[in-house]
Amino acid sequence: MTPIATVFIDVFGRIRDAVHHSARRLSPEQLAAQVDDGANSIGWLLWHLSRIQDDHISTVSGTEQAWTACGWAERFGLPFEDVATGYGHTSSDVARVTGISRDRFIGYHDDVHDRTVRYLSTLTDTDLDRVVDPHWTPSVTLAVRLVSVISDDLQHTGQAAFVRGVLDRRALR
Repeated sequence: MTPIATVFIDVFGRIRDAVHHSARRLSPEQLAAQVDDGANSIGWLLWHLSRIQDDHISTVSGTEQAWTACGWAERFGLPFEDVATGYGHTSSDVARVTGISRDRFIGYHDDVHDRTVRYLSTLTDTDLDRVVDPHWTPSVTLAVRLVSVISDDLQHTGQAAFVRGVLDRRALR
């Protein structure tokens, strides 16, 4: 394994740890709670960041998404198309991610994480220069796509941690 693959694997491991931390000991109701009418819930954030990672990594690796290949779409039973990742969702869409257990969010993310690590373990330094999306100027390389997924995931785990803190403080009152 190349040193850069090792770095990417470490970063995605940190994302997985943050997902676990954000959901620790939360009920389905707490995972679905929105701190105000326009806010994202912890559950939606964890689902969305996992969906984006699943979508993008499966695309660059040429594999089917865990969402459909491993039956997660059926287990979640969300009222969205199977291709939905949460991109462009409204606050009313966010409110529809409800009644889902912590173990389901964690299980899906862990499945996506394991697939991500398997793929990253195969990469060489030259793979990172491969163009994965020519529709942008400049074209998007594999390295840029991986950094984009990491950035998105880190932002959303930070948001989930913030919402978790708000919910924890409200419970103390």
